Amino acid sequence: MKRSLLVICLILAGYFLTGFRSDKPAYKVFTSKGKSADYGDIFKAAKSSEIIFFGELHDNPICHWLELQLAKDLANVDGKNLVLGAEMFETDNQLLLNEYVTRQIIRKKDFDAEAKLWPNYKTDYSPLIEFAKENSIRFVATSIPRRFAALVNLKGFEGFSNIMANERGLIAPLPIPYDSSLNCYKNITAAAQGAPHMGDNLAKAQAMKDATMAYFLLKNITVDSTIFLHFNGTYHSENHEGIVWMTQQYLRKGSFSLKIMTIACVEQQDLDDLEKSNEGKADFIIVIPNDMTKTYAVDPMFSAPAKPSADIKKDKKGKPKAAEKEDMGDDDDE
Repeated sequence: MKRSLLVICLILAGYFLTGFRSDKPAYKVFTSKGKSADYGDIFKAAKSSEIIFFGELHDNPICHWLELQLAKDLANVDGKNLVLGAEMFETDNQLLLNEYVTRQIIRKKDFDAEAKLWPNYKTDYSPLIEFAKENSIRFVATSIPRRFAALVNLKGFEGFSNIMANERGLIAPLPIPYDSSLNCYKNITAAAQGAPHMGDNLAKAQAMKDATMAYFLLKNITVDSTIFLHFNGTYHSENHEGIVWMTQQYLRKGSFSLKIMTIACVEQQDLDDLEKSNEGKADFIIVIPNDMTKTYAVDPMFSAPAKPSADIKKDKKGKPKAAEKEDMGDDDDE
């Protein structure tokens, strides 16, 4: 009997020494200061906020699932009008979004074929679009058209000197508020040093995206009656910089304030505690295991939008050809 108990103890000790856990949580929530929280805390704060920046990891399925859950719950808050918006849709696609989501006058296959959709749209963003459509929720395209981001990366803000008035309507008014000393832009500039075609303008292109998202978000919010839930890459809103800082600049210029809440998603090996380097990134930090499965292999902002089925090349027998390498272009998103 004693020998059996010893064997059992050794086995249990082995489990604990090798990191065995009796459960496998998909995520944990912490406050900005690293205190344990949960989804209920996120929802409670979100429903009393007017702007929520949900900073996602583009390839992480837990982020996308939680985005949908938060949208569903906020849609049921009494006395509030939910509006959704996202970096994943460029401002020149707003008409298509209106026709499909709000007015519901075009078919899904036509929207899918004509909109500039990210390669992971079907798995990660289509559920949000379909939810908005089914519940008559407005969906706002906030991101700068990538051709204009590439223009800034190539020529700086001066590149906009020759664009037409109707094109200016697709970006934030110039000049935008820009502070190159913000860490979010300093880090990009530092990382780009020595890389071809990536000088100081790379940070300016990022700032132009942040300003455009902030500007179009604020254009579509009604004070005191709207909750605007915005989805963006987590870098755009971490540490209350980027798009959050731009939003605050526009609010100060207009002499009014809105309650802003931020969510950041990070990956860690250990979910028990928030790593020091992740503290302060947002009001709530969602920690996800770093071995979580991914929804795609390439960052969608560094690849071309998914091609509509009509554009798929076929071989002589009429069968689709193997996927060809996409032109990475000049995109520079984080």
